Amino acid sequence: MRRLIVNADDFGFTRGVNAGIVEAHRHGILRSATLMANGAAFEDAVERAQQNPTLDVGCHLVLIGGHATAAPHQPLAQSMSEFLWRMTGVSGGAVEEEFSAQIEKILAAGLRPTHLDTHKHTHLFPVVLRAVLKVARNYGIPWIRRPFDLPLPAAQGASWRRRALGRALRPLSRRFDRLAAQEGCRATDHFAGFQLTGGYQEGHLVALIRALPDGLTEFMCHPGFCDDELRAAPTRLTESRETELRALLSSETRAALEEGGVKLASFCEGR
Repeated sequence: MRRLIVNADDFGFTRGVNAGIVEAHRHGILRSATLMANGAAFEDAVERAQQNPTLDVGCHLVLIGGHATAAPHQPLAQSMSEFLWRMTGVSGGAVEEEFSAQIEKILAAGLRPTHLDTHKHTHLFPVVLRAVLKVARNYGIPWIRRPFDLPLPAAQGASWRRRALGRALRPLSRRFDRLAAQEGCRATDHFAGFQLTGGYQEGHLVALIRALPDGLTEFMCHPGFCDDELRAAPTRLTESRETELRALLSSETRAALEEGGVKLASFCEGR
């Protein structure tokens, strides 16, 4: 059987992003979202999650952008280059402390995360991955993201740069699988979305669904409404979020799922 978890990142980033995620859940194929504890619209996202209990909520662990949750007056790295520079002097304990604070904030808001992933895929770095695995075990969160994209042809919307980076990262998957198994963490069989982020439309998503392999696949997406708040936010994903939202709401997308016998799933169903 082919099963697909459609998960939206950046829940809590802005109110327009939150509204788009809920719209994609209520009227489209989205089943899960990961919440940013340090997001500017965190409280709004919590309220929307409580109003939509069928939305499966996880934690989008953040080390790039905004301020730390463990020390709210301390800014996190504001770019990937700054993150890489900071990582040369950061201990795993400090990363674990920050991730624990982010999870604790979500728990204190009355939500129980079922899965973990990281903003900008920072858990590709060994010290961050070890911290993710530790907090997953400590808080009894069963699922973490397996961030290695399915190979996609250019016709499916992936740029050559993204495809090349996806190929370069795949050799890391064996180490990831081994460490996750050692800590008793679960991950989907497959992952998609990294190569398509910011550039896919309805036809690309339909093509991906038709090409899904057997097993459980997570599809990462970034839907939202592009309002003034989002345009002013530090992100390259602005108008593209509305394009993604339309793809998730599309009748053609839903038809592709039905025609291919692909069943929608969520992380909470897989425990």
